[in-house]
Amino acid sequence: MFLVPPRSPAEAPQLLLLPHPKMGRISISCLLPASWHFSLSPVGCPRVLNASVRQLLLLGAAAAAAALLLCSLLVLRGKHRDGKFHRYLARVRDTEATDTGNPNLSYGIVVDCGSSGSRVFVYCWPRHNGNPKDLLDIQQMRDSSRKPVVMKIKPGISEFAGSPDKVSDYISPLLSFAAEHVPRSKHKETPLYILCTAGMRILPESQQKAILEDLLTDIPVHFDFLFSDSHAEVISGKQEGVYAWIGINFVLGRFEHTDDEDEAVVEVPGSEHRDPIFRKRTVGILDMGGVSTQIAYEVPQSEEVAKGLLAEVNLGCDAHQTEHVYRVYVATFLGFGGNAARRRYEESLLSSSLLSSRQAGQSPQAPVPDPCLPRDAQDELRHRGLRLQLRGTGDFQLCRERLRPLLNRTNGTGSSLNGVFQPPVQLQSSEFYGFSEFYYCTEDVLRMGGDYSAARFAKAAQDYCATRWSVLRERSGPRPLRPRRDLHGSSVGPGFGPGCGPGFGLGCGLG
Repeated sequence: MFLVPPRSPAEAPQLLLLPHPKMGRISISCLLPASWHFSLSPVGCPRVLNASVRQLLLLGAAAAAAALLLCSLLVLRGKHRDGKFHRYLARVRDTEATDTGNPNLSYGIVVDCGSSGSRVFVYCWPRHNGNPKDLLDIQQMRDSSRKPVVMKIKPGISEFAGSPDKVSDYISPLLSFAAEHVPRSKHKETPLYILCTAGMRILPESQQKAILEDLLTDIPVHFDFLFSDSHAEVISGKQEGVYAWIGINFVLGRFEHTDDEDEAVVEVPGSEHRDPIFRKRTVGILDMGGVSTQIAYEVPQSEEVAKGLLAEVNLGCDAHQTEHVYRVYVATFLGFGGNAARRRYEESLLSSSLLSSRQAGQSPQAPVPDPCLPRDAQDELRHRGLRLQLRGTGDFQLCRERLRPLLNRTNGTGSSLNGVFQPPVQLQSSEFYGFSEFYYCTEDVLRMGGDYSAARFAKAAQDYCATRWSVLRERSGPRPLRPRRDLHGSSVGPGFGPGCGPGFGLGCGLG
């Protein structure tokens, strides 16, 4: 079930997809979760407040997991509809400006350093109410115009791998922006976290270290935020997946406890000294960025999962309380992001060309037919001095066949990409939300709003790929449409792969 829709229409009723395009235009705040997991110095923080700061951290890290989307997402859902999700969106739109004169508000800053750019998010929260069953009420800060306090810059921080001494200057505008919004009197107690994702993970460790050291050295000189050595890091793919999982469940209110008969609930067994807990059923996530892909969902205590694929998360304000402890299966796949998948596909084309004695692809007059390009689209691959001319045939089915080997899936049950173990998913009672490229390939290109249907998606994809490139360009109107673009990417942004290519197949279309 991992990245792909069902192989037959008969399976389609078990999976639904509900894109929320307007959600993507609100802010990342709708993905914000509630607890930091590993370490935070308790200096200057009372016990409950310290837990609150930990919550801010994970909340911000979930924002990092959905970096380029600002909450754009798809939903692969079971039979339960979630009207509360839409009510949440309405509530977000109606949120008032943050009262910066309220002395009881605390603030936190998270800089999400993604592969194509960096964003700063400012959060605020009141004191915890003391009830261990309730989570901290973390919200994204709103300016006087009620707009979320968020700012983005380009390029990605990994672009400074060769000049790490310039990283602090690069990120300074984000911190200055945050400093203007957080009350000056709160700066010294406002934690700042800089979290880098897959774009940094692919750099050599020495380059990662040089970039982080520049940040840790220069930022405290110019800003008064609470910023220690542990506050700047390259987060793992596992962390990224967990944060996205926490974020969407926090948004949907799935961490609330209830015995409401109208809610889908699960029972957490008790013990000799503890009564069983009834809480809402959580949702799973699929998140595809440019470089990596993650999947995460809750698994019961009875399910045995290898330690490396399991995250036990305590979202409560007290480490000794177990009301909000969750076991989450999470797997990350480096190289299975949309752009990385495109590169791997290109490498396979070049390799096939080198192994062939034919002269096809050496000139535009004799291009190599590419089923993963829209019909009649032309493209040129360049790699280490080699050039290969392509011409699209728009054959969706053949493209799928070409892409399947890149998934490296095994024939055995209980495994997903690269043969990685995956616990069984009960689709009839489960819901999955898809982020990032899952949203873009479905909404921005195919304009397929509403619930997901595998059959409907496959038909739309086949029609798109089979449409002549000249017609697709006309449909785009005044917006620039370029041949090197994946369906997984924005329909107006430059620099992606071909229109019905591997980002599409690996991310959405390959059954």
